[in-house]
Amino acid sequence: MAPHELTRRSFMKAAAAGSLAATFAGCSRRRAIEGRIVDDSDARGHLVRDGAASWPAGAREEVPIVIVGGGVAGLSAAWKLAKSGVTDFILLELEDALGGTAQGGENRTTRYPWGAHYVPLPGREQRTLCELLEEMGVVRGFDAAGRAIPTEGHLLRAPDERLFFAGAWSEGLWLADGASGDDLRQFDRFERDTTALAQRRGDDGRRWFTIPVANGSRDAAALALDRIAMSQWLAERGYTSPRLRWYVEYACRDDYGARLETTSAWAGLHYFCARPRGERDESSRFLTWPEGNAFVVRHLARSVEGRVRGGRVVHAIDAAADGVTIRSLDLASKTTREIRADHAICALPRFVARRLLRDLAAEPDVFRYSPWVVANVALASRPEERGFPLCWDNVLYESESLGYVDATHQLDRAGRDSVWTWYRPFCDGDVRTARARVQSSRWEEWRDKVVRDLTRAHPDFADHVVSIDVRRFGHAMVRPEPGFLFGATRLAAARPRGRVHFAGADLGGLPIFEEAQWSGVRAAEELLVARGVSFESSL
Repeated sequence: MAPHELTRRSFMKAAAAGSLAATFAGCSRRRAIEGRIVDDSDARGHLVRDGAASWPAGAREEVPIVIVGGGVAGLSAAWKLAKSGVTDFILLELEDALGGTAQGGENRTTRYPWGAHYVPLPGREQRTLCELLEEMGVVRGFDAAGRAIPTEGHLLRAPDERLFFAGAWSEGLWLADGASGDDLRQFDRFERDTTALAQRRGDDGRRWFTIPVANGSRDAAALALDRIAMSQWLAERGYTSPRLRWYVEYACRDDYGARLETTSAWAGLHYFCARPRGERDESSRFLTWPEGNAFVVRHLARSVEGRVRGGRVVHAIDAAADGVTIRSLDLASKTTREIRADHAICALPRFVARRLLRDLAAEPDVFRYSPWVVANVALASRPEERGFPLCWDNVLYESESLGYVDATHQLDRAGRDSVWTWYRPFCDGDVRTARARVQSSRWEEWRDKVVRDLTRAHPDFADHVVSIDVRRFGHAMVRPEPGFLFGATRLAAARPRGRVHFAGADLGGLPIFEEAQWSGVRAAEELLVARGVSFESSL
């Protein structure tokens, strides 16, 4: 793609006129902004729809176990199988790279994330995640509160978070500067309420809010929260502060790609209540790396070395009493392939699985997914700014984006070249329209949006940009709308269909790394039981 030019002076002039088109068409030559759209998974997935299934037949093969999908769930299933001594499997993946929404990239400056960029510090009860992180050398043991103890270099460094509002940055994501007495009282009450709910247990003795969701209480009072929206819960308790409502909605946008009105109250509260909490010691809650969760993906991928078949577009999974048949398109050979397996793990989003398995055709379509766009911005130097200094997470109060994460935050590169990862969720109700808009968008549109968004916080932003690469996720995050989490369809979705087992964060109901990892291990353990293999459970 040809480079495009942008200077600060021409940008400000065009922005004042309400148009960036003139900026990119007629500015003086200083620095060119290069970039491209890097995703092609949608185009690959549409090959079946567009007739590629008529490609000639390639070789057939028989494999004891097939894992379909190389995201965190599929890789976690492979990890558990390998740890249990079972290695007679292959993994089929649509893309050339593993990791799904936890993929990462790299340039001459640093590695950077293409999606999920941190793992909250787990508690002792999160056995599957703790086992993985201990194996990786990321954590070692637990403190008196039951939180995992991180090893050197993996815990998020301070300063961790800041917020841009009224022309300057301030520390943290709660907008305390200029807050009224009522704002502060409501925030303190919300902190007390969520602290109490974090300890709440049902009549069954289980905590209301847990990770994974499957381990939580099924107390009627807890489940009732899933039937109302987070906006209703706040209103019923007199939480009217615009600042507090923004703060809570930011959490819903960040984790779920949803608004207060489209997030169940149970899911909205889960964000604040499910994980171990210190005394407002926010920075101690996150594990992160320059490439985000691709750091964990690289470790998980060791379990599938030599067993990955990339560029495979699976278009049918047929389950029979004596085995499973998987049909796919092989993009390398331009042939159709058929694999006969004894067992399969389908680690694909539910909207895809419903198209591949006839047994799921009658299942109600209750899984909604929010689109996302992620842009990685390579910077030659630090832009101008006011207020609190650059942090790991940098959020703009009045923006549809979530701001940006500094990929070099953990690398002691202050004042040097860097990569900022910019996130834009699409949170409004009509996800299909939003998805179509995202998938038809051009790189130039996203270049303009990123520059316009970040210039508000950094007036000379464009002068420092080298490139802006963009990745679009049409179905990035399952949306926990009211009634979804504890509805019959979601609860039944993870059950095996014959010899096909299912894994994925969406099956747990929340689009978070922990749910994906847990579900992959759970599916692998189901398969091991079905094969009669002895193993030590991680659940």
